[in-house]
Amino acid sequence: MGLADRTPPTAVEYASYPERFGNWGRWGEADELGTLNHITEKVRRTAAGLVREGRAVSMARPVQTRPGPANPWPAQHLVGMPHARGAGDFLGMFLHSFVDTHIDGLAHIAGPDGRTWNGKRLGPNGMPIEHSGTIDHWRDGIVTRGVLYDVPRHRGTDFVAAGEPVHGWELADIAAAQGVEPRSGDAVIIRSGLDAFLAAADGPTAFASVAGVHASALEFLYDTEAALLIWDFQDAPTEDQGLPNPHESPIPIALHLHAIALPYMGLPLIDNADLGGIASACGELGRWEFQVVVAPLVITGATGSPVNPIAVL
Repeated sequence: MGLADRTPPTAVEYASYPERFGNWGRWGEADELGTLNHITEKVRRTAAGLVREGRAVSMARPVQTRPGPANPWPAQHLVGMPHARGAGDFLGMFLHSFVDTHIDGLAHIAGPDGRTWNGKRLGPNGMPIEHSGTIDHWRDGIVTRGVLYDVPRHRGTDFVAAGEPVHGWELADIAAAQGVEPRSGDAVIIRSGLDAFLAAADGPTAFASVAGVHASALEFLYDTEAALLIWDFQDAPTEDQGLPNPHESPIPIALHLHAIALPYMGLPLIDNADLGGIASACGELGRWEFQVVVAPLVITGATGSPVNPIAVL
């Protein structure tokens, strides 16, 4: 089962994903880039050629300082008192929230076997034992071609609804409909319409995604040699996956893509993106590919970083 017959994986097939879609050793045992290795100098030059209008669009959300059902760990933004006689901003934040735009390092989460990228292990505090899989290894930034997969536009809806996850073959359909050929080194940008969903929500939003992307998308990402995944909704909930959650958690969060993409594929994820602006720009211009620039903060030993991904058209 898979993309060819447009069928989601069984639990047995999903259990084979770490080996089937694994990249351990592909770029050497000491590799720290994972699928960012697909971004060659040629890929960067080609991406630069996509800049035609010179128009830049942010794909980041404002840092959230107010608590809520989806934000139990709000960022702290403190400012200096008048007598401080200088700029006094202090920002402290939980890097892996469900509201702030951030990039996951390869050591952010272990797979079901307890290992992270290239077989490394985490300590009892959930942090890497070795200086491996951390965000500071990406200090040179990420510059590549981005392709927007606008799922609501393709479906003729406002947002991806619960019970209707985004499958890998639908991404292939969207690429064909948009006239874009997936290429090695792409930043795959999956828009599920989070803002429209929030606007239509009746009452407080859930702690984690109530809709999103199915694990079947991993096959598409692997086969097309995607370098980076940017999304607004994240992993579809367990009831939409039809698969056991690979991680037991006291909070209702599904990790079917996270648990394969990061530790085994070495595929970085940018969570909680704001894709409304780029969707509008792409619709206006009638094109769905552009240059993407991402500059993670250089935080030694960190498993993630807040980011402001920029699309340049």
